[in-house]
Amino acid sequence: MKCIALLGMPNTGKSTFFNRFTGASARVGNWPGITIDLMAAKIPLNGQVVRVVDLPGIYDFHGFSEDEKVVRDFLENNCVDLLLIVLNGVQLERQLSLALQAQQLGLPTVLLLNMADEAKRAGITVDIEKMAASMNMPVAWISAKYGEGFKSASSVIAKALLSSHPTDPAMLRENLRADDEIEAAMEKIMSEAVQIPKTMPVGMTAMLDRILLHPLFGLPLFFLIMFLLFQFIFTLGKPMQDGMAWVLSQARTLGLEPMLASLPTWLQGLLLDGIYNGVGTVAAFVPVIILFFLVMTVVEDSGYLSRAAFLMDAIMAKMGLDGRSFVMLLMGFGCNVPALMGTRIMRSRSLRLLTMLVIPFSLCSARLQVFLFLITAIFTAQAAPIVLFSLYLLSFATALLTALLFKHRFPSTEPFIIELPPYRLPTTRQIILRAWHEVRHFLKRASKFITLGVVAVWVLTHVPFDVPPASAETLAGHISTWLAPVLSPIGIDAQLSVVLIFGFVAKEIVIGSLAAIYGLEGDSLMGLMAQKLDWVQAYSFMLFTLIYTPCLSAVATLRNESKSVAFMFASIVWSLLLAWAVSFVFYQGARALGF
Repeated sequence: MKCIALLGMPNTGKSTFFNRFTGASARVGNWPGITIDLMAAKIPLNGQVVRVVDLPGIYDFHGFSEDEKVVRDFLENNCVDLLLIVLNGVQLERQLSLALQAQQLGLPTVLLLNMADEAKRAGITVDIEKMAASMNMPVAWISAKYGEGFKSASSVIAKALLSSHPTDPAMLRENLRADDEIEAAMEKIMSEAVQIPKTMPVGMTAMLDRILLHPLFGLPLFFLIMFLLFQFIFTLGKPMQDGMAWVLSQARTLGLEPMLASLPTWLQGLLLDGIYNGVGTVAAFVPVIILFFLVMTVVEDSGYLSRAAFLMDAIMAKMGLDGRSFVMLLMGFGCNVPALMGTRIMRSRSLRLLTMLVIPFSLCSARLQVFLFLITAIFTAQAAPIVLFSLYLLSFATALLTALLFKHRFPSTEPFIIELPPYRLPTTRQIILRAWHEVRHFLKRASKFITLGVVAVWVLTHVPFDVPPASAETLAGHISTWLAPVLSPIGIDAQLSVVLIFGFVAKEIVIGSLAAIYGLEGDSLMGLMAQKLDWVQAYSFMLFTLIYTPCLSAVATLRNESKSVAFMFASIVWSLLLAWAVSFVFYQGARALGF
């Protein structure tokens, strides 16, 4: 099977092209370093099946970052029939060098000039025939975002693939050892084939940056925008959540209960009170999670996150981090795992380790489900967005505190360089793909962790069968008795202590565990939690859940990316100690004040 490798500098729309070209759903974001793993898809092309591999974005074949090593390792160990290089058509003077490097390495290449729509607005024109002749490779204009030029580009790619010969990895390894005269060749091509106006038009990006990057108002505006987004999510998401909970409740009452009535009582309890209640309670929050990521897609793809990194760089530098670390923290809002892997764009190992140490404090989507449930159950609709926003602020605070305490252990002098792309709105197709990506991720985790987790919780809270469920005589009761001296000072009772144990496997299990313990779901479970917990206990529990050890998959990624078991265990111990200390100070302080 022939192999096409897709390559480009970060933030050139490479993954957007990959998605549209292959029909896949790679995650797309408007900041450097979003492609952190090798993604592949098989497609029919010119009467044959071809494998297309999406490589991480790199600036240079001769660089030393983890992403650049990944690309070099792939090319040095795999036969590639054709290399597709995607460049930003507005920034050719800075990006042509990558294509010239590929040419001098002897790689069969097709050059795709992306963002044709933006280049046209900027008044940039390119003589495609002259450029193709100068570089001795096919060249095509495209707009990956809107799908423009794809038909002609596909024809160019298919034709190039027919006449190409697979690379010789051994020869490539030899060629990569030598550096050639790239700059002169690039200047020659730019002068002959590309016409750029002397004065670029002042567009929306420049006008917005005067406000959003203001040295005094930039950061307050960022946090205000994030708060308003949370307000929007809660206002629109609550009716959706209630509707999903009603559907699930009716499905149980009208469908499952009559269907399972003939089964033994213990099996009915396991299936209904354990598995269905657990998974169903989590599923009720899926619409809100989808809405959250739809909103975040607009923020990410708009280019605003790169601005946030720029604004935060001075503050992050005082903590031993930089603006890229802040971007990784924001990526952790979705999931800690890709954020940890995203640190590969950092060349300094010390900076990578310090960033990996703080990423697990990001309020990921799994924790978000827990907080949405408890906030909805305990707090008023007016207070809910404020409570959630406070947890996001505390997420940043614990990350920055950790960095401040450990920055001397992981010193770094790597300079911070980030590209500020123009503001863009994602297309409807991009938004739908992102939503599907998150739903699929949730369903995968549900099938792997949540079902097994709620079954285990149900067993622990019902064995032995001759004692009251969730009582002190059950297996869960014995575990909670052992943990009581540690957790009772922070307001966490016996049942919640069992839930926290399973939360270490996956935070999605937390809500399902509560449903399995109490045999309730939806509004009934929320009502019970409102009776059992006051706001101080609920907030203390959320603080502990926010800070304590991340899920098992994040821990495994931490080990793989750091290549250090000692670092992994140090991260786990620190997060547990910090979680207990913060919850203790809050809970005991609130009680001392009479709350």
